Formats: sequence, structure tokens, C-alpha cells
Amino acid sequence: MDVPNDVLEPNSSVSTTVQAFKDIAFGSLAGMVSKVFEHPFDLTKVRLQSQVLDSSARFKGPLDCLYKTWKYEGVKGLYRGLPAPVVGAMAENATLFMSYRIFQRLLRKTSGIRESEPLPLPLICVAAAGAGAATSFALTPIELVKCKMQVQMLVSTKSSGPLPGPIAVLTSVIRTTGLRGLWLGQTGTLIRETGGTAAWFGTKEFLATKLLQRRSRIDPSHPDPPSLRLTPLESGISGAGAGAMFNFVCFPADTVKSTMQTEEDLRPKHAGSHASKPTFLGTLKALYRAQGIRGLYAGCGITVARSVPSSAIIFVIYDELDKHFG
Repeated sequence: MDVPNDVLEPNSSVSTTVQAFKDIAFGSLAGMVSKVFEHPFDLTKVRLQSQVLDSSARFKGPLDCLYKTWKYEGVKGLYRGLPAPVVGAMAENATLFMSYRIFQRLLRKTSGIRESEPLPLPLICVAAAGAGAATSFALTPIELVKCKMQVQMLVSTKSSGPLPGPIAVLTSVIRTTGLRGLWLGQTGTLIRETGGTAAWFGTKEFLATKLLQRRSRIDPSHPDPPSLRLTPLESGISGAGAGAMFNFVCFPADTVKSTMQTEEDLRPKHAGSHASKPTFLGTLKALYRAQGIRGLYAGCGITVARSVPSSAIIFVIYDELDKHFG
């Protein structure tokens, strides 16, 4: 793949259908591997976000949350709810990479930029934002199930029976709120994915370009950066920076989403049949009143820390697969 569009520069010799299949396959594998690595940290993030509106915090911080989860729930507890995010990561990354390519092609047609020419960074961000927005609609139901499972032990300590699995949680949501209830928190997911994905791909492409320009200056035998392919180290470095930007840029929207999706489980007295359903703006105001900006960024530190290696893994796997099989 060429840079600055090294991740998804179209290859005219490959049909659109075949390329779409490769995007789905490569993105799914990359997302699955990264999610297995990062899940304990994502669980910690959700649990910290879900306690912002509580009168007393269950956890003092991310390390305390990780320790208590491991102490009282074991390794199994650290991976509670894993099937849902694994499926979500596969769907998310497959949709992201495929949609990103489609939006790039649309922007090329509307702006008259040839396939052989790199897209300017602002248009790369626009294409990425479109891909993120499209992905959010498939991702919200999966994240709803994941978040509910990740806080199960916080409200089920008196129960001796097994906790419900992802299918049981999914059917329970549909039974009580209908299909529409699966998209609770969609506004937060939409904001996070639109802005975050623009920052993700934009940062990846920017850093990748700079790294290839640097290598071109160091190695005179490769004077033209667009002719170079990213090494695994370069993919990892640019992907790591992209992961940090993705999570930091729109983190408050994710906090609102997680709070909305766990409200009924953790604070049922506020979410009874006669109570109004939580809204994005209403939850945002409540979080801000409770702990201010600090509350909106609850769990941000550990999320950014885990997203650095996680995003690096995604892009190393995707770029290397595309390099050898694309």
C-alpha cells in the first residue's frame, strides 16, 4: 500500500468485490486479536465510567478495579463479556476498513482526484468520519450487551446462580424494550465513532507519511516515499499514535454511552417502568454535575494506555496481511 493512503489505497487490478472481502477478512482478524488483548482494560474502563453517578465509588481507580476484579472474580472475571466485544471488534474493523475505502473512492470521484494521487489529509479525515458514522449503527447493540455483562458482578453478588450470557442479555433487552432498545446510547457511539475514527485514520496516515519520509531520507536507494511500504515497526508506531488519539478525542461521549447502557442495571430505581429513559444530554449534564470534567474522563487514562498497543496490533496485522495477500 502506498502512503499517505497506505492503509486503503485502491488497487485497480483487484475487483471491488474481492477487495471488499479482503478488507472484511483482514479487519476482522486484526480486530479479534486486539480485543482479546485489551478486554480486561476495557472492562475496567466501563466499570469506572458506570460508578460516576454513584454516591460512593466501588473502585479507587483503574489499578484498584483490576485488582478487585481479579481478587473476587478471578481471570474469568477479567474477561467477562468477552464474546460480545470480540464479535463487535470483528464487525467494527471489517466495516471500518471497507467503508473507509468506499468513502475514499466517493471523495475521489466528487473532487476529481485520480487513483494514483494521494488524498489530502482533510479528505482522509472526512472519509474516516463517514466510515465511523456508518459503523456506529452496527456497533451500539454489541456494546450494549458488552457493557451490561461487564457490570453484572457489581449487582449480582447475592445470587448463587450463573450469570446470564450474551444471548440471554440480548434477548432480555429485546423482551423488555423491543428492538429499538438495542440502540440505547447510539448518540454517544455515533459521536465517538465519527470523531474518533477521523482522528484514528488521520493520525495513522499522518504518522505513516512522516515515518516513510524519514526512511527515504536515511536510505538514498528509496528516494520516493510513495513507493515504500510500511515496515511492521512503522505500522506499529503510527497505529499506536492513532489509538491514543481515537480514545482521547471523544472520550466523554463514550462515558455518557456507557453510563446510559448500564443505568438500568446499576441504578434500577432511576430506570423503572414509569421513569423516563435516559437521554444523551440528560446523562451528560448529570455526569458533569456529579464530578465535572473529571467524571466525563473517568477511565480515560487506562483506555488510552491500552489503546496504544491495541491499535498498533490492529494496523500491524492489517498492513502485513495486505502487504502479503492484498
